[in-house]
Amino acid sequence: MAQDQGISLPSGFGGLVNYKEEYASKFMLKPTHVVAFIILIIGLRIGLSFLYPI
Repeated sequence: MAQDQGISLPSGFGGLVNYKEEYASKFMLKPTHVVAFIILIIGLRIGLSFLYPI
């Protein structure tokens, strides 16, 4: 079994890593737009299953 010898390692960066929060993108989508698009696709899929049953 490993013995605790009191060796203390550095705790990393302590949350000081800075990631770029804002970046330029061709498509700036809000989360509500993404959810609405997903609901639209699901509705379209259900509608098509009623129109063209297998």
